[in-house]
Amino acid sequence: MKKIPCSFKKLFLVGFMGSGKTTVGRILSRKLKYPFVDLDNEIEFREGLTISQIFSLKGEKYFRNLEMEVLEDVVENLPKFVMATGGGLGANPQAMEYMKKNGIVVWLDVDFDTFLRRTQRDPNRPLLKKPLEELKDLFEKRKEVYSKAHIRVKSQKSPEDTANKILELLKVYSFQ
Repeated sequence: MKKIPCSFKKLFLVGFMGSGKTTVGRILSRKLKYPFVDLDNEIEFREGLTISQIFSLKGEKYFRNLEMEVLEDVVENLPKFVMATGGGLGANPQAMEYMKKNGIVVWLDVDFDTFLRRTQRDPNRPLLKKPLEELKDLFEKRKEVYSKAHIRVKSQKSPEDTANKILELLKVYSFQ
């Protein structure tokens, strides 16, 4: 386990698509009594477009820049929160360092088969249009950056169990 700051008010959940960031984030938010921010939903709200529409109309580079901009805006304007990030944001080394400096980063680690099972029927994920080999490569590359998170939590039996595991790890370091 990496060295973790002794207190937190901003909790960032990172991980690949389908790792449970939004579901677990909502549970953590409720338990901690912190506001919940789904970064993708915040981006869609601000742009008036879905993530798929942003990708197809403006491109991935535009989206990645916007993602960082919205992240910084939320961090600067909310004193505490639990945030579910998009799968690509946690794999951006610059974003990872920014999040680590501003809160606690938790990597929700799932295996590739779990990712496929959870996301295969979701038409709203633009990266799922890539061939399987490309997805596997992307999955492996992103894990390298996710591994820099303060805490790594393997997927538990249920989202509730995963949230409880995170809270257990946070208590070990007297965060609350």
